[in-house]
Amino acid sequence: MRFLSSLLGKGTSSKSSPRPVVVVSGLPRSGTSMMMKMLEAGGMALVIDGIRTADEDNPKGYYEFERVKQLDKGDVAWVAEAQGKAVKVISALLTYLPAEYEYKVLFMNRKMPEVLASQRKMLERRGEKSDISDDKLAELLHKHVQQVKAWLARQPNFQMLDMDYNAMLVDPIPWAERVNAFLGGGLDVQAMVRVVDPNLYRNRA
Repeated sequence: MRFLSSLLGKGTSSKSSPRPVVVVSGLPRSGTSMMMKMLEAGGMALVIDGIRTADEDNPKGYYEFERVKQLDKGDVAWVAEAQGKAVKVISALLTYLPAEYEYKVLFMNRKMPEVLASQRKMLERRGEKSDISDDKLAELLHKHVQQVKAWLARQPNFQMLDMDYNAMLVDPIPWAERVNAFLGGGLDVQAMVRVVDPNLYRNRA
């Protein structure tokens, strides 16, 4: 498997270097599920459990692993088995990943008004609502993203690639190629590109 081989160390030692955990992150509703599906199509193994199934908000599936939601409670034992695989971790939980592993983070960015509109519609379908105004929430989320990226930049065991969800939908080829290069090569770029479905581009700004 070329992709897994590309993630192995290139030193002269007979011992292989650990493979990084590939983390797909970003705010909720920022295109993380699409990125996971692209990695799957490209030939990468995923850490998912299928507990959260596809619905109207994510008709092609969420690609989640429920134990990720317990990172802030200390459930990190699964991370060792995630080396060389991709897992979805929302931005608010990135700082809880254990420091003894290497990570490559694909950080999904989407226009804030679209993120807010998508989140609002999801809450409406669940019969829930937020008392925070869109302006205030946008301010809080923007500040959160800045803080998380600043934290990532300070971590010696984290590498990050910024991804633009909106640009990917317009022209996915250069973005798929960028991901492939960032992860060491060996992914099926054309298969990744075929995953991108503009028909799912709802809640435009």
